[in-house]
Amino acid sequence: MRGRMGRAALTCAALGVLWWATVRLAWTGVGCEEWGCLVPAVGIVAVITAVLVGGSAYLLERVDVRPGRRVALVTAGVLVVFRLVGESLPSWTSEFAHAVTAAVAFAGAGGLGAFLTEPGVARRWKALTALALVGLMPLALVVSWARFGA
Repeated sequence: MRGRMGRAALTCAALGVLWWATVRLAWTGVGCEEWGCLVPAVGIVAVITAVLVGGSAYLLERVDVRPGRRVALVTAGVLVVFRLVGESLPSWTSEFAHAVTAAVAFAGAGGLGAFLTEPGVARRWKALTALALVGLMPLALVVSWARFGA
């Protein structure tokens, strides 16, 4: 189980850095400085994200994390939670910090995706992990209210 989670985390960390770099290049290429170009820019980010989630299913299968599609979908769900929670955290101006953050978020999501799809893990641990992930969102809301006010 640990080997499977480790392989998933490493694969997803590499994909996280690739996602960050690709989105950064696409966003720079669009050169969005007005609201009119926001929709195409966000569309490009959505397409890049969808392609990488699809590619992650293939890559996870290649590193013996099966079923790759299921792990990739669970990982994508965990990434959505991480993204929502990340909104309450302070942002950095350093590009290196953004790349590291993407790698860590993707690695954590990949490890959790592998854990939540592991057949040998008891159902109660999976449920507890899922509840903890869902519980992160109200906690992030409280932190955000404390930082920025209501």
